[in-house]
Amino acid sequence: MGIGYKTSWLAVPGGDNEQVADALGLLERVTMDWEAGTEAAYRRGVFVATPVDGWTLAHGRVHLTAGVVDYGPSLLSWLRSLGHQLGDLQFFHTDRISEYHAWARVEAGEVVRAYCYDGGVPLRLGEPTEIERQLGVGIRGMEEGRSSWDEAEWDDWYAAMPVERHVMAIARNWGICPPEIPDAPPTGDGIYGFPPGTE
Repeated sequence: MGIGYKTSWLAVPGGDNEQVADALGLLERVTMDWEAGTEAAYRRGVFVATPVDGWTLAHGRVHLTAGVVDYGPSLLSWLRSLGHQLGDLQFFHTDRISEYHAWARVEAGEVVRAYCYDGGVPLRLGEPTEIERQLGVGIRGMEEGRSSWDEAEWDDWYAAMPVERHVMAIARNWGICPPEIPDAPPTGDGIYGFPPGTE
């Protein structure tokens, strides 16, 4: 089983899984290999894998922390908190059933880019990156005058909203796309545990 579809994940350049697990505050930790940890995190909890190609990946099916109850201020606050501990990191979420698609980039502890579409008003922070412009997503929010839009204008707006494949393309461009990691699991055990409030 691979990481990527219908889940949330962090990608942290460098570092190690202990450092990422500490930043997430994981409790009741146990070591697991890639396959077991990934499968467990799709049900509950978070799995922090051993580094792959210089990236440490952490994912959780429901969410990576109990403190994030929306994709607005609480997400940005959580990302800033992680950034202060880890420096640089990326966050992704995709679920084609509920149409939740999000990505964010933290550099030197600051959230420089964040975008989320949940079927309603998109969250946007920072300027779209080049890959977003190429894909034509992450560009539009809820513009002025939308109350008088006709059907064609709404169709154009919805066409600019992201879907699952866009999240994967952005992840690939920014550094690592988890579904493209080879089937052979990384060597070494990762860390599985529960964020505070979810155990």
